[in-house]
Amino acid sequence: MKINEMLFYHKATTHLCSSLNFEVVLDSCFGFFKEYFDLDGIYFNIFVPETKMIENIASVSNSGVNLSGRSIPLSEKQIQFIGQSTIGDINIVKKAHNNPMSLLINRELGEVNNSFMTVLLGIETLRLGVLGFYAKGDGVFSDDQARLIRLIQDPLTIAFSNTLRYREILKLKSLLEDDNQYLARELHKHAGTEIVGSEFGLSQVMESVRQVAPLNNHVLILGETGVGKEIIANAIHSSSGRAENPFIKVNCGAIPDTLIDSELFGHEKGAFTGAVYQKRGRFERADKGTIFLDEIGELPAPAQKRLLSVLQTKEIERVGGTETLKVDARVIAATNRNLEAMIKSGEFREDLWYRLNVYPILVPPLRKRTSDIPALVNYFIEKKAKEINLPYYPVPEMKEMEKLQEYSWPGNVRELENVVERALINCLADRQNPKLVFFPSSVTISEQPMPPNNGGVPSQSLDDVIKNHIVNVLQLTNGRIQGKNGAAAFMKINPSTLRNKMNKLGIPYGRKSTNFNKVSQQSQTGQD
Repeated sequence: MKINEMLFYHKATTHLCSSLNFEVVLDSCFGFFKEYFDLDGIYFNIFVPETKMIENIASVSNSGVNLSGRSIPLSEKQIQFIGQSTIGDINIVKKAHNNPMSLLINRELGEVNNSFMTVLLGIETLRLGVLGFYAKGDGVFSDDQARLIRLIQDPLTIAFSNTLRYREILKLKSLLEDDNQYLARELHKHAGTEIVGSEFGLSQVMESVRQVAPLNNHVLILGETGVGKEIIANAIHSSSGRAENPFIKVNCGAIPDTLIDSELFGHEKGAFTGAVYQKRGRFERADKGTIFLDEIGELPAPAQKRLLSVLQTKEIERVGGTETLKVDARVIAATNRNLEAMIKSGEFREDLWYRLNVYPILVPPLRKRTSDIPALVNYFIEKKAKEINLPYYPVPEMKEMEKLQEYSWPGNVRELENVVERALINCLADRQNPKLVFFPSSVTISEQPMPPNNGGVPSQSLDDVIKNHIVNVLQLTNGRIQGKNGAAAFMKINPSTLRNKMNKLGIPYGRKSTNFNKVSQQSQTGQD
Protein backbone atom coordinates (compact mmCIF):
# COMPACT_ATOMS: atom_id res chain seq x y z
CA MET A 1 0.00 0.00 0.00
CA LYS A 2 1.38 3.36 -1.05
CA ILE A 3 1.72 5.85 1.82
CA ASN A 4 0.69 9.49 1.35
CA GLU A 5 3.95 11.12 2.46
CA MET A 6 2.40 14.58 2.88
CA LEU A 7 -0.30 13.19 5.18
CA PHE A 8 2.30 11.13 7.07
CA TYR A 9 4.45 14.26 7.60
CA HIS A 10 1.46 16.29 8.79
CA LYS A 11 0.26 13.62 11.25
CA ALA A 12 3.78 12.92 12.58
CA THR A 13 4.41 16.63 13.18
CA THR A 14 1.10 16.95 15.02
CA HIS A 15 2.01 14.08 17.38
CA LEU A 16 5.57 15.34 17.91
CA CYS A 17 4.34 18.82 18.79
CA SER A 18 1.51 17.60 21.02
CA SER A 19 3.38 18.34 24.26
CA LEU A 20 6.67 19.42 25.86
CA ASN A 21 6.38 16.53 28.29
CA PHE A 22 8.76 13.73 27.31
CA GLU A 23 6.37 11.01 28.51
CA VAL A 24 3.42 12.37 26.52
CA VAL A 25 5.39 12.87 23.27
CA LEU A 26 6.93 9.39 23.38
CA ASP A 27 3.61 7.71 24.09
CA SER A 28 1.90 9.69 21.34
CA CYS A 29 4.63 8.82 18.82
CA PHE A 30 4.42 5.13 19.71
CA GLY A 31 0.70 5.05 18.97
CA PHE A 32 1.21 6.90 15.69
CA PHE A 33 4.15 4.87 14.32
CA LYS A 34 2.39 1.59 15.11
CA GLU A 35 -0.05 2.50 12.33
CA TYR A 36 2.81 2.33 9.82
CA PHE A 37 5.38 -0.12 11.31
CA ASP A 38 5.40 -3.48 13.02
CA LEU A 39 6.53 -2.02 16.35
CA ASP A 40 6.97 -3.27 19.92
CA GLY A 41 8.59 -0.21 21.46
CA ILE A 42 10.55 3.04 21.20
CA TYR A 43 13.42 4.24 23.38
CA PHE A 44 15.56 7.37 23.65
CA ASN A 45 19.16 7.23 24.92
CA ILE A 46 21.83 9.86 25.50
CA PHE A 47 25.54 9.13 25.41
CA VAL A 48 27.55 10.79 28.23
CA PRO A 49 31.25 10.88 27.16
CA GLU A 50 32.50 11.97 30.62
CA THR A 51 31.22 8.79 32.29
CA LYS A 52 31.45 6.52 29.21
CA MET A 53 27.84 5.51 29.78
CA ILE A 54 24.50 5.89 28.05
CA GLU A 55 21.53 7.22 29.97
CA ASN A 56 18.23 5.60 29.13
CA ILE A 57 16.01 8.69 29.29
CA ALA A 58 12.75 6.90 28.54
CA SER A 59 11.17 4.00 26.72
CA VAL A 60 7.63 3.07 25.71
CA SER A 61 6.05 -0.26 24.80
CA ASN A 62 2.67 -1.92 24.92
CA SER A 63 2.99 -2.01 28.72
CA GLY A 64 3.36 1.78 28.96
CA VAL A 65 6.01 4.47 29.38
CA ASN A 66 9.09 3.89 31.53
CA LEU A 67 11.06 6.97 32.59
CA SER A 68 13.89 4.94 34.04
CA GLY A 69 16.82 7.37 33.83
CA ARG A 70 19.09 4.31 34.15
CA SER A 71 22.77 4.73 33.29
CA ILE A 72 24.35 1.83 31.40
CA PRO A 73 28.16 1.36 31.25
CA LEU A 74 29.70 0.79 27.82
CA SER A 75 32.61 -1.30 26.59
CA GLU A 76 35.41 0.24 24.53
CA LYS A 77 33.99 -1.45 21.41
CA GLN A 78 30.58 0.11 22.01
CA ILE A 79 32.11 3.55 22.64
CA GLN A 80 34.09 3.22 19.41
CA PHE A 81 30.91 2.27 17.53
CA ILE A 82 29.13 5.38 18.86
CA GLY A 83 32.10 7.56 17.86
CA GLN A 84 31.79 6.39 14.25
CA SER A 85 28.14 7.50 14.05
CA THR A 86 27.26 10.90 12.58
CA ILE A 87 24.24 13.11 13.19
CA GLY A 88 21.35 12.15 10.95
CA ASP A 89 22.44 8.53 10.49
CA ILE A 90 19.52 6.10 10.23
CA ASN A 91 20.69 2.59 10.97
CA ILE A 92 18.65 -0.56 10.32
CA VAL A 93 19.73 -3.62 12.33
CA LYS A 94 18.15 -6.75 10.90
CA LYS A 95 19.95 -9.10 13.31
CA ALA A 96 20.87 -7.82 16.78
CA HIS A 97 24.00 -9.94 17.13
CA ASN A 98 25.55 -8.04 14.21
CA ASN A 99 25.50 -4.76 16.17
CA PRO A 100 27.22 -4.17 19.58
CA MET A 101 24.71 -1.52 20.69
CA SER A 102 21.69 -3.64 19.72
CA LEU A 103 22.99 -6.50 21.84
CA LEU A 104 23.22 -4.10 24.80
CA ILE A 105 19.69 -2.75 24.27
CA ASN A 106 18.27 -6.27 23.93
CA ARG A 107 19.88 -7.18 27.25
CA GLU A 108 18.39 -4.10 28.92
CA LEU A 109 14.97 -4.91 27.47
CA GLY A 110 15.21 -8.49 28.66
CA GLU A 111 14.78 -9.69 25.07
CA VAL A 112 16.89 -12.00 22.89
CA ASN A 113 15.69 -11.39 19.34
CA ASN A 114 14.74 -7.85 18.27
CA SER A 115 15.26 -5.88 15.09
CA PHE A 116 16.15 -2.20 15.40
CA MET A 117 15.93 1.05 13.47
CA THR A 118 17.79 3.96 15.07
CA VAL A 119 18.34 7.61 14.21
CA LEU A 120 21.01 9.84 15.76
CA LEU A 121 19.33 13.20 16.40
CA GLY A 122 21.36 16.38 16.64
CA ILE A 123 21.62 20.07 15.79
CA GLU A 124 24.74 21.03 13.83
CA THR A 125 27.53 19.33 15.84
CA LEU A 126 25.50 18.90 19.04
CA ARG A 127 24.32 15.32 19.59
CA LEU A 128 20.94 15.13 21.28
CA GLY A 129 20.58 11.36 21.51
CA VAL A 130 19.46 8.20 19.76
CA LEU A 131 15.80 7.50 19.02
CA GLY A 132 15.37 3.76 18.56
CA PHE A 133 12.49 1.64 17.24
CA TYR A 134 12.42 -2.10 17.97
CA ALA A 135 10.26 -5.10 17.10
CA LYS A 136 10.48 -8.83 17.79
CA GLY A 137 12.07 -10.94 15.07
CA ASP A 138 14.77 -10.48 12.42
CA GLY A 139 14.59 -8.10 9.46
CA VAL A 140 11.40 -6.32 10.51
CA PHE A 141 12.37 -2.80 9.37
CA SER A 142 12.82 -1.78 5.73
CA ASP A 143 14.46 0.98 3.70
CA ASP A 144 11.02 2.42 2.92
CA GLN A 145 10.38 2.88 6.65
CA ALA A 146 13.80 4.48 7.06
CA ARG A 147 12.85 6.91 4.26
CA LEU A 148 9.71 7.89 6.19
CA ILE A 149 11.78 8.60 9.30
CA ARG A 150 14.22 10.66 7.20
CA LEU A 151 11.25 12.62 5.90
CA ILE A 152 10.35 13.81 9.42
CA GLN A 153 13.91 14.04 10.75
CA ASP A 154 13.82 17.83 11.23
CA PRO A 155 10.53 17.81 13.22
CA LEU A 156 11.86 14.85 15.23
CA THR A 157 15.03 16.76 16.11
CA ILE A 158 13.20 19.97 17.04
CA ALA A 159 10.56 18.15 19.10
CA PHE A 160 13.05 16.07 21.11
CA SER A 161 15.35 19.07 21.56
CA ASN A 162 12.45 21.03 23.04
CA THR A 163 11.37 18.19 25.34
CA LEU A 164 14.96 17.75 26.58
CA ARG A 165 15.28 21.48 27.30
CA TYR A 166 11.91 21.49 29.03
CA ARG A 167 12.98 18.46 31.08
CA GLU A 168 16.13 20.30 32.16
CA ILE A 169 14.11 23.42 33.07
CA LEU A 170 11.78 21.34 35.25
CA LYS A 171 14.79 19.73 36.94
CA LEU A 172 16.40 23.11 37.66
CA LYS A 173 13.07 24.48 38.88
CA SER A 174 12.72 21.55 41.26
CA LEU A 175 16.26 22.09 42.57
CA LEU A 176 15.59 25.81 43.02
CA GLU A 177 12.36 25.17 44.92
CA ASP A 178 14.15 22.61 47.07
CA ASP A 179 16.94 25.11 47.80
CA ASN A 180 14.46 27.90 48.59
CA GLN A 181 12.55 25.70 51.04
CA TYR A 182 15.74 24.47 52.67
CA LEU A 183 17.27 27.95 53.00
CA ALA A 184 13.99 29.39 54.27
CA ARG A 185 14.02 26.82 57.07
CA GLU A 186 17.65 27.61 57.83
CA LEU A 187 16.99 31.38 57.86
CA HIS A 188 14.05 30.82 60.19
CA LYS A 189 16.31 28.89 62.56
CA HIS A 190 18.86 31.68 62.62
CA ALA A 191 16.43 34.58 62.91
CA GLY A 192 17.11 36.67 65.97
CA THR A 193 20.52 35.18 66.77
CA GLU A 194 21.69 38.31 68.54
CA ILE A 195 25.04 37.89 70.30
CA VAL A 196 24.43 39.16 73.81
CA GLY A 197 27.70 39.79 75.64
CA SER A 198 29.77 40.67 72.60
CA GLU A 199 31.01 43.79 74.36
CA PHE A 200 31.85 42.07 77.65
CA GLY A 201 32.29 38.35 78.34
CA LEU A 202 32.50 37.44 74.65
CA SER A 203 34.62 40.41 73.56
CA GLN A 204 37.71 38.25 72.98
CA VAL A 205 35.66 35.70 71.03
CA MET A 206 34.16 38.44 68.84
CA GLU A 207 37.64 39.82 68.17
CA SER A 208 38.64 36.38 66.91
CA VAL A 209 35.49 36.34 64.76
CA ARG A 210 36.42 39.70 63.24
CA GLN A 211 39.91 38.44 62.45
CA VAL A 212 38.98 35.14 60.80
CA ALA A 213 35.63 35.98 59.16
CA PRO A 214 37.02 37.70 56.01
CA LEU A 215 39.33 34.74 55.31
CA ASN A 216 38.52 31.30 53.91
CA ASN A 217 40.30 29.29 56.60
CA HIS A 218 38.50 26.46 58.36
CA VAL A 219 37.47 27.27 61.95
CA LEU A 220 37.05 25.00 64.96
CA ILE A 221 34.78 26.30 67.74
CA LEU A 222 35.29 24.72 71.16
CA GLY A 223 33.14 25.05 74.25
CA GLU A 224 30.74 23.33 76.60
CA THR A 225 27.25 22.39 75.55
CA GLY A 226 24.86 25.34 75.46
CA VAL A 227 27.42 28.16 75.18
CA GLY A 228 26.19 29.27 71.74
CA LYS A 229 28.70 27.77 69.31
CA GLU A 230 26.20 27.84 66.44
CA ILE A 231 25.60 31.56 66.94
CA ILE A 232 29.35 32.20 66.74
CA ALA A 233 29.54 30.13 63.54
CA ASN A 234 26.67 32.15 62.09
CA ALA A 235 28.47 35.38 63.03
CA ILE A 236 31.61 34.22 61.17
CA HIS A 237 29.57 33.42 58.07
CA SER A 238 27.56 36.65 58.22
CA SER A 239 30.76 38.73 58.45
CA SER A 240 32.51 36.89 55.62
CA GLY A 241 32.55 37.34 51.86
CA ARG A 242 30.25 34.32 51.66
CA ALA A 243 27.42 35.99 53.58
CA GLU A 244 25.14 36.13 50.53
CA ASN A 245 25.57 32.40 49.95
CA PRO A 246 24.18 29.43 51.94
CA PHE A 247 24.95 28.71 55.58
CA ILE A 248 24.25 24.98 55.97
CA LYS A 249 24.10 23.38 59.40
CA VAL A 250 24.74 19.69 60.02
CA ASN A 251 24.28 18.14 63.46
CA CYS A 252 26.72 15.23 63.13
CA GLY A 253 25.45 13.59 66.30
CA ALA A 254 21.82 13.50 65.12
CA ILE A 255 22.35 11.59 61.85
CA PRO A 256 22.47 7.77 61.91
CA ASP A 257 25.76 6.24 60.74
CA THR A 258 23.99 4.59 57.79
CA LEU A 259 22.73 7.94 56.48
CA ILE A 260 25.70 10.23 57.18
CA ASP A 261 27.25 9.78 53.70
CA SER A 262 23.95 10.47 51.95
CA GLU A 263 23.30 13.56 54.08
CA LEU A 264 26.77 15.05 53.61
CA PHE A 265 27.53 14.08 50.02
CA GLY A 266 24.13 13.21 48.47
CA HIS A 267 23.13 10.11 46.53
CA GLU A 268 22.10 9.04 43.06
CA LYS A 269 18.74 7.55 42.20
CA GLY A 270 18.79 3.82 42.95
CA ALA A 271 21.99 4.01 45.03
CA PHE A 272 20.27 2.06 47.81
CA THR A 273 16.82 0.87 48.83
CA GLY A 274 14.59 3.91 49.18
CA ALA A 275 16.74 6.19 46.98
CA VAL A 276 13.92 6.92 44.54
CA TYR A 277 15.41 10.20 43.32
CA GLN A 278 18.73 11.98 43.11
CA LYS A 279 19.56 13.99 46.21
CA ARG A 280 22.18 16.68 46.66
CA GLY A 281 24.11 16.53 49.93
CA ARG A 282 24.83 19.29 52.40
CA PHE A 283 28.26 20.00 50.88
CA GLU A 284 26.68 20.64 47.47
CA ARG A 285 24.11 22.92 49.05
CA ALA A 286 26.88 24.83 50.80
CA ASP A 287 28.83 25.49 47.57
CA LYS A 288 30.23 29.07 47.62
CA GLY A 289 28.98 29.33 51.20
CA THR A 290 29.67 27.82 54.63
CA ILE A 291 28.92 24.41 56.10
CA PHE A 292 28.70 24.20 59.90
CA LEU A 293 29.52 20.73 61.24
CA ASP A 294 28.17 20.76 64.78
CA GLU A 295 29.20 17.99 67.20
CA ILE A 296 32.07 16.99 64.90
CA GLY A 297 33.34 14.62 67.58
CA GLU A 298 30.29 12.40 67.00
CA LEU A 299 31.24 11.55 63.40
CA PRO A 300 31.89 7.81 62.90
CA ALA A 301 35.37 6.78 61.73
CA PRO A 302 34.44 6.07 58.07
CA ALA A 303 32.77 9.48 57.75
CA GLN A 304 35.85 11.14 59.32
CA LYS A 305 38.00 9.59 56.59
CA ARG A 306 35.73 10.82 53.79
CA LEU A 307 35.49 14.27 55.35
CA LEU A 308 39.29 14.47 55.43
CA SER A 309 39.37 13.64 51.72
CA VAL A 310 36.87 16.41 50.96
CA LEU A 311 38.90 18.95 52.95
CA GLN A 312 42.06 17.95 51.04
CA THR A 313 40.68 17.78 47.49
CA LYS A 314 37.52 19.94 47.66
CA GLU A 315 35.80 17.18 45.68
CA ILE A 316 32.90 14.87 46.50
CA GLU A 317 31.14 11.90 44.95
CA ARG A 318 27.49 11.20 45.59
CA VAL A 319 26.68 7.78 47.04
CA GLY A 320 26.19 5.43 44.10
CA GLY A 321 27.66 7.93 41.64
CA THR A 322 30.82 8.01 39.57
CA GLU A 323 30.98 11.72 38.80
CA THR A 324 33.43 13.83 40.82
CA LEU A 325 31.95 17.18 41.86
CA LYS A 326 33.97 20.24 42.84
CA VAL A 327 32.71 22.05 45.94
CA ASP A 328 33.83 25.35 47.40
CA ALA A 329 32.51 25.30 50.95
CA ARG A 330 34.14 26.81 54.01
CA VAL A 331 34.01 24.41 56.95
CA ILE A 332 33.27 25.58 60.49
CA ALA A 333 33.26 22.71 62.97
CA ALA A 334 32.22 22.73 66.62
CA THR A 335 32.40 20.34 69.53
CA ASN A 336 32.00 20.19 73.28
CA ARG A 337 34.30 17.17 73.47
CA ASN A 338 38.05 17.00 74.06
CA LEU A 339 39.25 16.00 70.61
CA GLU A 340 42.87 15.65 71.69
CA ALA A 341 41.84 13.05 74.27
CA MET A 342 39.72 11.33 71.60
CA ILE A 343 42.78 11.17 69.33
CA LYS A 344 44.74 9.37 72.05
CA SER A 345 41.91 6.88 72.55
CA GLY A 346 41.61 6.30 68.78
CA GLU A 347 38.12 7.81 68.50
CA PHE A 348 39.15 10.74 66.30
CA ARG A 349 41.59 10.98 63.41
CA GLU A 350 44.69 13.03 64.14
CA ASP A 351 45.06 14.15 60.50
CA LEU A 352 41.46 15.40 60.48
CA TRP A 353 42.13 17.27 63.71
CA TYR A 354 45.06 19.11 62.08
CA ARG A 355 42.89 20.00 59.08
CA LEU A 356 40.09 21.41 61.23
CA ASN A 357 42.19 23.04 63.94
CA VAL A 358 43.47 25.82 61.67
CA TYR A 359 41.91 28.59 63.76
CA PRO A 360 40.38 27.42 67.05
CA ILE A 361 37.97 29.68 68.94
CA LEU A 362 37.17 28.85 72.55
CA VAL A 363 33.77 30.08 73.75
CA PRO A 364 33.91 30.52 77.53
CA PRO A 365 31.20 28.92 79.70
CA LEU A 366 28.59 31.14 81.31
CA ARG A 367 30.13 30.77 84.78
CA LYS A 368 33.27 32.45 83.40
CA ARG A 369 31.32 35.47 82.15
CA THR A 370 28.72 36.17 84.81
CA SER A 371 28.81 39.86 83.85
CA ASP A 372 26.77 38.88 80.78
CA ILE A 373 23.96 37.29 82.81
CA PRO A 374 21.88 40.49 83.40
CA ALA A 375 21.91 41.32 79.68
CA LEU A 376 21.09 37.72 78.77
CA VAL A 377 18.23 37.61 81.28
CA ASN A 378 16.71 40.84 79.91
CA TYR A 379 17.06 39.52 76.36
CA PHE A 380 15.35 36.21 77.22
CA ILE A 381 12.60 37.97 79.22
CA GLU A 382 11.72 40.08 76.17
CA LYS A 383 11.95 37.14 73.77
CA LYS A 384 10.00 34.61 75.86
CA ALA A 385 7.37 37.11 77.02
CA LYS A 386 6.44 37.64 73.36
CA GLU A 387 6.32 33.88 72.74
CA ILE A 388 3.91 33.19 75.61
CA ASN A 389 1.91 36.41 75.04
CA LEU A 390 2.75 37.90 78.42
CA PRO A 391 1.22 41.41 78.40
CA TYR A 392 4.24 42.97 80.17
CA TYR A 393 7.98 42.48 80.71
CA PRO A 394 8.61 41.64 84.40
CA VAL A 395 11.72 43.10 85.99
CA PRO A 396 13.68 40.70 88.22
CA GLU A 397 14.63 41.78 91.70
CA MET A 398 18.29 42.29 92.55
CA LYS A 399 18.43 39.27 94.88
CA GLU A 400 17.08 37.04 92.10
CA MET A 401 19.76 38.31 89.74
CA GLU A 402 22.42 37.63 92.38
CA LYS A 403 21.19 34.02 92.63
CA LEU A 404 21.61 33.64 88.89
CA GLN A 405 25.17 34.96 89.06
CA GLU A 406 26.06 32.60 91.92
CA TYR A 407 24.86 29.51 90.06
CA SER A 408 27.40 27.34 88.16
CA TRP A 409 25.26 26.87 84.98
CA PRO A 410 26.30 23.40 83.79
CA GLY A 411 23.87 23.86 80.87
CA ASN A 412 25.21 27.36 80.14
CA VAL A 413 23.11 29.85 78.11
CA ARG A 414 20.63 27.18 77.04
CA GLU A 415 19.92 26.36 80.68
CA LEU A 416 19.59 30.06 81.53
CA GLU A 417 17.03 30.45 78.75
CA ASN A 418 14.99 27.56 80.17
CA VAL A 419 15.16 29.00 83.71
CA VAL A 420 13.91 32.40 82.49
CA GLU A 421 11.11 30.80 80.48
CA ARG A 422 10.03 28.70 83.46
CA ALA A 423 9.96 31.79 85.70
CA LEU A 424 7.83 33.67 83.17
CA ILE A 425 5.35 30.79 82.95
CA ASN A 426 5.03 30.77 86.74
CA CYS A 427 4.69 34.54 86.65
CA LEU A 428 1.86 34.26 84.13
CA ALA A 429 0.07 31.73 86.34
CA ASP A 430 0.24 34.00 89.41
CA ARG A 431 -1.36 37.22 88.11
CA GLN A 432 -2.08 38.59 91.60
CA ASN A 433 1.58 38.54 92.68
CA PRO A 434 3.60 38.46 89.42
CA LYS A 435 7.19 38.14 90.58
CA LEU A 436 10.07 36.56 88.74
CA VAL A 437 11.45 33.75 90.90
CA PHE A 438 14.18 31.89 89.07
CA PHE A 439 14.91 29.31 91.78
CA PRO A 440 12.58 28.02 94.50
CA SER A 441 13.71 28.74 98.04
CA SER A 442 14.37 25.01 98.57
CA VAL A 443 17.37 25.19 96.25
CA THR A 444 20.55 26.57 97.84
CA ILE A 445 22.48 28.04 94.94
CA SER A 446 25.70 28.54 96.88
CA GLU A 447 25.95 24.76 97.31
CA GLN A 448 26.18 24.21 93.57
CA PRO A 449 29.79 23.18 92.82
CA MET A 450 31.86 25.03 90.23
CA PRO A 451 32.95 22.46 87.64
CA PRO A 452 36.74 22.41 87.30
CA ASN A 453 38.23 24.15 84.29
CA ASN A 454 40.66 22.29 82.04
CA GLY A 455 41.99 24.84 79.62
CA GLY A 456 38.45 25.88 78.73
CA VAL A 457 37.38 22.30 77.94
CA PRO A 458 35.27 20.65 80.69
CA SER A 459 36.91 17.76 82.50
CA GLN A 460 33.51 16.34 83.41
CA SER A 461 32.12 13.68 81.11
CA LEU A 462 29.04 14.56 79.09
CA ASP A 463 26.99 12.05 81.11
CA ASP A 464 28.02 13.83 84.35
CA VAL A 465 26.93 17.20 82.98
CA ILE A 466 23.59 15.78 81.80
CA LYS A 467 23.06 14.01 85.13
CA ASN A 468 23.72 17.21 87.11
CA HIS A 469 21.33 19.14 84.89
CA ILE A 470 18.53 16.59 85.24
CA VAL A 471 18.97 16.51 89.02
CA ASN A 472 18.87 20.33 89.20
CA VAL A 473 15.64 20.48 87.22
CA LEU A 474 14.09 17.68 89.31
CA GLN A 475 14.87 19.68 92.43
CA LEU A 476 12.97 22.62 90.98
CA THR A 477 9.96 20.41 90.19
CA ASN A 478 10.14 18.52 93.50
CA GLY A 479 10.88 15.30 91.63
CA ARG A 480 7.91 15.60 89.28
CA ILE A 481 8.66 14.29 85.76
CA GLN A 482 5.39 14.46 83.86
CA GLY A 483 2.79 17.18 83.42
CA LYS A 484 2.75 20.90 82.69
CA ASN A 485 5.19 21.77 85.47
CA GLY A 486 7.19 18.54 85.29
CA ALA A 487 10.90 18.22 84.47
CA ALA A 488 10.21 16.79 81.00
CA ALA A 489 8.16 19.85 80.02
CA PHE A 490 10.86 22.24 81.22
CA MET A 491 13.56 20.34 79.33
CA LYS A 492 11.28 20.02 76.27
CA ILE A 493 11.64 16.25 75.93
CA ASN A 494 9.25 13.31 76.12
CA PRO A 495 8.70 12.01 79.70
CA SER A 496 9.54 8.46 78.56
CA THR A 497 12.79 9.72 77.06
CA LEU A 498 13.64 11.44 80.34
CA ARG A 499 12.90 8.29 82.37
CA ASN A 500 15.07 6.19 80.06
CA LYS A 501 17.88 8.71 80.47
CA MET A 502 17.46 8.68 84.25
CA ASN A 503 17.61 4.88 84.29
CA LYS A 504 20.81 4.97 82.25
CA LEU A 505 22.41 7.59 84.55
CA GLY A 506 21.21 5.94 87.79
CA ILE A 507 18.86 8.76 88.82
CA PRO A 508 15.94 7.35 90.85
CA TYR A 509 12.35 8.48 90.36
CA GLY A 510 8.91 7.58 91.65
CA ARG A 511 9.00 5.58 94.92
CA LYS A 512 12.75 5.21 94.63
CA SER A 513 13.25 8.98 94.91
CA THR A 514 12.12 9.44 98.51
CA ASN A 515 15.59 10.57 99.54
CA PHE A 516 15.97 12.91 96.58
CA ASN A 517 18.13 15.59 98.23
CA LYS A 518 20.70 12.93 99.12
CA VAL A 519 20.70 11.70 95.52
CA SER A 520 21.18 15.28 94.34
CA GLN A 521 24.21 15.75 96.58
CA GLN A 522 25.70 12.43 95.44
CA SER A 523 25.22 13.40 91.79
CA GLN A 524 27.04 16.68 92.28
CA THR A 525 29.96 15.03 94.05
CA GLY A 526 30.29 12.32 91.39
CA GLN A 527 29.01 9.50 93.61
CA ASP A 528 26.36 6.97 92.59
